[in-house]
Amino acid sequence: METIAFDLRQTQRTPLAPGHVATLRAAGRERSYPAGAMLADQGDPIDRFVWIEAGEVEVVDVVTGGRRLPSTLGPGQFMGEIAFLAGGRWTLPMRAAQDTRVVEVDREAMLNLMSRIPEMSDIVIGVFAARRRRQVEERDGALRLIGEDESAAVRRVAEFAARNRVAYQSFALGSDEALATAGQCGIAAATPAVVFGRQLVIEDPSPAKVAALLGMDITIDAEEEVEVLIVGGGPAGVAAAVYAGAEGLRGLVAEDLAIGGQAGTSSRIENYMGFPTGISGADLVWRGEVQAMKFGTRFAMPLRATSIMARDEGGFCVGFDDGQSVCAKAVVVATGVEYRRLPLPRLEQFEGNGAYYAATEIEARYCRGTQAVVVGGGNSAGQAAMYLSRNADHVHVVVRGATLAASMSSYLSARLEADERITIHYHSVVEELEGTDRLERLTIRDRSSGTATALDCRALFIMVGAAPNTAWLGDLVELDGKGFIRTGIDCGQRDAPYATSRPGIFAVGDVRAGSVKRVASAVGEGSVVIGHVFRHVRPDEG
Repeated sequence: METIAFDLRQTQRTPLAPGHVATLRAAGRERSYPAGAMLADQGDPIDRFVWIEAGEVEVVDVVTGGRRLPSTLGPGQFMGEIAFLAGGRWTLPMRAAQDTRVVEVDREAMLNLMSRIPEMSDIVIGVFAARRRRQVEERDGALRLIGEDESAAVRRVAEFAARNRVAYQSFALGSDEALATAGQCGIAAATPAVVFGRQLVIEDPSPAKVAALLGMDITIDAEEEVEVLIVGGGPAGVAAAVYAGAEGLRGLVAEDLAIGGQAGTSSRIENYMGFPTGISGADLVWRGEVQAMKFGTRFAMPLRATSIMARDEGGFCVGFDDGQSVCAKAVVVATGVEYRRLPLPRLEQFEGNGAYYAATEIEARYCRGTQAVVVGGGNSAGQAAMYLSRNADHVHVVVRGATLAASMSSYLSARLEADERITIHYHSVVEELEGTDRLERLTIRDRSSGTATALDCRALFIMVGAAPNTAWLGDLVELDGKGFIRTGIDCGQRDAPYATSRPGIFAVGDVRAGSVKRVASAVGEGSVVIGHVFRHVRPDEG
């Protein structure tokens, strides 16, 4: 299956060409570091590109102070992480292992060079992405989590990090690693915690605080106006971000949890063109995010839109849950949908403690040694069942109807029906949840026969129906009876299929009335809408 980048451990890297190096020298400055000097520390802004001319640079282990990785960077190689594109922060501390001479190029100047020299850009971005892959796979980042199983707050940070491809280490409460980290940071051994860098303990940990430390958030000047604000970071929103950047529009994407949206919770997508061996939704959309950042589009998270206001002088201002507002000449609404909650007693008590709305690596861990139940008959439910069957003792798929044919791709339903690790319960519903602190048992009832089946189950996955995320729009645009946004001919916009009833606001992806709920369709809508956005914000050029 495809992933976010090539494997540094198996692929021979392509060095920068002599012409590239000459360009770096002309744009940058030479600097020397004595052995032992820090070139970058965790949490420092990635404000420059560093090419190593002579010497050796190593990654520092924040616990021991020694060398963390067996390999180092030497002459002809360069420092950097993928967060360089967005102006993020270092997640690995870097130190001169011997006297070292480098060429440093300021970030903005380097981005300009990369935009003009695509061959150099391809090498740099390829290596940065591969480094992120290694970090994620080897859990080698700036975050250390203690007590994820015991703390809902720590679990929320873990989910945020995992879905945004941020590397972190997770230690069980009371483990040797947890005790060592607690001792280093001066906290009680039995206390769940989130630690950034060497010993910064995050008080009342949250995704927003972690995002700020990693430079994933953004502070917008009240006087600044972007040309297009894209609200939502699923496939439609990220595709719009790619094409906005490619067309030279000043764009910003605001996402409330993780780039990828609903697609980001899909463990394996096999019917997206160009990926014959499949790719996870999170990895697919992460690639798009990197592509958009290469073109200059900015991303900010976690930011949930709470309101929108039309300005007298034109354009709009969108308010977010952190109190900030962003003004833009045009807004692309790509907020997608959320799975509906089942009308089950005690469901709220078990949400995050046995009841989940996504099936990623985080949730799959809770399936080990238990039976898992997936409620839903769509592709997301099917993909979740296949993925969870690798960890769970057995997976039960609960479907209200008599067949999967109406809502699930044929190849996927055939696999579910043939897999001996999966049982499909047709004409059925989940009826009762039991447990004390977390889910322990549930009941499945066959509505045709009335038969009730009790299962020992600590992992319930709810993937039924979808409610559009449109409440924040108020009455500014026309919605259909289910809350989806009317676009194009449905609201009188014959010449722009993704325009809403309010000029300057566009809608793409699952949030749009009549949309096809597929990743490929969402990507297509996100790419096409930018042509109409361009003509709206730059009428003299469109």
